[in-house]
Amino acid sequence: MKPAWLARLSPTWRARMVRLGFNFHPAFRGTGGRVVHVARDLRHIRIALPCSWKTKNIVGSLYGGSLFAITDGAHPMMLMAALGEAYVVWDKSASIRYRKPGYTTLYADFSIDEAELACIREQLLRHPELERTYTIELKDGHGTVHTVVERTVYIAEKNYYWKKSGGDKDADNTLDPGDLQPRPQPATGLQHGTGT
Repeated sequence: MKPAWLARLSPTWRARMVRLGFNFHPAFRGTGGRVVHVARDLRHIRIALPCSWKTKNIVGSLYGGSLFAITDGAHPMMLMAALGEAYVVWDKSASIRYRKPGYTTLYADFSIDEAELACIREQLLRHPELERTYTIELKDGHGTVHTVVERTVYIAEKNYYWKKSGGDKDADNTLDPGDLQPRPQPATGLQHGTGT
C-alpha cells in the first residue's frame, strides 16, 4: 500500500486497509500470523501468531521462522505512512533470540510515538539517511516474553537514495518501459562456445 493512497482515506478506513493488506498478502499469510489491531493513526499494530498445525515445529512449539517472519514489515509500513512519499524505508537487518518455547498464541506489538518521529525528522534534516533499531517482544496472553526480535530499519530521503543506489529516477520512482533494457554484462576471460 502506498502512503499517498492511504492518506486519501479516513483514519478508520486507513487502519482497516492496512490490516486487510497485511492479512491478505500471500507472503504475510504464509507466516501464520494475523494482524488483529491497527490504530487509526497507524502508530500501533498488533499481530497474533496462533499455535496451530500451520505454525508448529516438529516438537509442537511455535516454529522459529514464523516467530521471526511476523515481525517483518510493520515498522517500515508505519514509518512510510508517517514520513510520506519523500522518503524510502527498508528493513535492513534483524536478529532473533528465543527465550522459551511458545505453545499458545503469541502477540507482537509495534509502536512508533510522536517523539520517535520527531527525532527521525530532526536527524533527516542534518543527514539524508539514517538507521533506527526497534525491539519487538513476542508475548503470550499473560505477558510472558517468549521471543525477542531486533530489527534495524533504513530511512533515506528518496532523491538521495536513488542517486546513491545508482539510479537516476525522479522522486516518484516511476519506471518507463525503456528502463527495463538488459544491462551489459562485464567481460570475463571465457568466450562463449570455445570452452576457454
